[in-house]
Amino acid sequence: MSLADSITPPGERFNMAQHLLEINRERAAKTAFIDDHGSITYGELDDRVRRMAAGLRALGLRREERVMVLMHDCTDWPVSYLGAMYAGLVPVCVNTLLTADDYAYMLENSRAQAVLVSGALLPTLSAAMTRSDHEVSKVIVSHPAAPLHPAEVAFDAFVQSHQPAHKPAATQPDDPGFWLYSSGSTGRPKGTVHSHANPFWTIELYAKRVLGLQDSDVCFSAAKLFFAYGLGNALTFPMGVGATTLLMGERPTPDATFKRWKGEVGGLKPTVFFGAPTGFAGMLAHPAMPARAELALRLVSSAGEALPAELGERFKAHMGVDIVDGIGSTEMLHIYLSNRPDRVRYGTTGWPVPGYEIELRGDDGQAVPDGEPGDLYIHGPSSAMMYWGNRQKTRDTFQGGWTKSGDKYIRNEDGSYTYGGRSDDMLKVSGIYVSPFEVEATLVQHTAVLEAAVIGKEDTDGLIKTKAFVVLKPGQSVTEAELKAFVKDRLAPYKYPRFIEFVADLPKTATGKIQRFKLRAQESTGSAA
Repeated sequence: MSLADSITPPGERFNMAQHLLEINRERAAKTAFIDDHGSITYGELDDRVRRMAAGLRALGLRREERVMVLMHDCTDWPVSYLGAMYAGLVPVCVNTLLTADDYAYMLENSRAQAVLVSGALLPTLSAAMTRSDHEVSKVIVSHPAAPLHPAEVAFDAFVQSHQPAHKPAATQPDDPGFWLYSSGSTGRPKGTVHSHANPFWTIELYAKRVLGLQDSDVCFSAAKLFFAYGLGNALTFPMGVGATTLLMGERPTPDATFKRWKGEVGGLKPTVFFGAPTGFAGMLAHPAMPARAELALRLVSSAGEALPAELGERFKAHMGVDIVDGIGSTEMLHIYLSNRPDRVRYGTTGWPVPGYEIELRGDDGQAVPDGEPGDLYIHGPSSAMMYWGNRQKTRDTFQGGWTKSGDKYIRNEDGSYTYGGRSDDMLKVSGIYVSPFEVEATLVQHTAVLEAAVIGKEDTDGLIKTKAFVVLKPGQSVTEAELKAFVKDRLAPYKYPRFIEFVADLPKTATGKIQRFKLRAQESTGSAA
């Protein structure tokens, strides 16, 4: 029997918003969320969520209709997300860093009937609405930055003008609960549909049983709430155990992060921090990196991209706390393969999260032996239902209970897994697979290197060889020959980068993932990286 089988599942009637509110009813006076403007207790959250639900219903919105949430992280975000779910509506959580064209597409794709938006993002939303053929009935504006139009209403006024809903929508565990859009790194973003029960499983299997989160924790996530990783870190996980969350509206720069680590914003020092490798690299290179004695951190998590071993070891040496690295996805909602707070093996992504099964398959669809790269497939209870309106992609990704991740991995003798790269990023050099990540992780071990990205490039004979784009640390220098020799000393000879180009920065997604496809496109057109 798997761990998931031993947990009492949600009943026939299950509303995720109701579940999170009810398990915290005895914590009414405890602070649930702190943002740049103030704080909200669990009791106040309960009241505002139910008022929001009543207000959305009063607009005439019906069960399973979509409501877009385009909002910077603040206490209004969980009120919006949970209020929509409480009402039986489906919040569509979207990236705040996109363009008006992106939002126009998402409005039409989701057919959102209302939008909850930050005042600072309202001009971009307005531009999107003028470009879209889809009509939105109401725009609810959090922290308005300018006078509102008749079709717009201030968030606080909207919430306070309705009495709290007496009961939630009678949803079922498998009813659509919310959407998250995939990053769309190779095409239009895909609306990933998750059920009401999916967050329940990530709380039970990962937040509680792997991370060991407690109600005494103060959680702080660099990843924003509209990401699957951030949604768990900063909303469902802390609410699932009754913890307090520190929300940050601005970008997670080292300076902004350090202020919150030291309790300079909100008055509480986080005990748990959720970050990503790019952020950790930037913080360790920053002259103001605080000392362990200044902080209250007991647990540090990483996801988004595989964590280079050297980066984890340097962080541990400085802070005295391990980084618990794992991998998750929008499709699986959160992390399914992870190191443990008491069992960290740097250079690997750890072991399967209890309740999830992992398979590595070759090009023939059969399992590969330990030590050989294979495509990673996951079987677990938090898998998304589908990509909205995209039957072919749904079939390609969700295969008979298994989810194809698009990642290459190797299983080690101790049962841990080592990341090889995205399946479409893998290179064949001299007839042998080369992992871009392995070469990148070796390059960043050099004291002068801040970041690196590796792609394939044809040599003069038309053969594929590795090319590295390298970002140096401020004030540091190293030659191409020195870096090549550095990698040759540490990896098999055929893996070292035949070509090296020094660049000021690397193209990345909003989550900090390197966009190697852009580097490949730049290389093929001959433009500068």
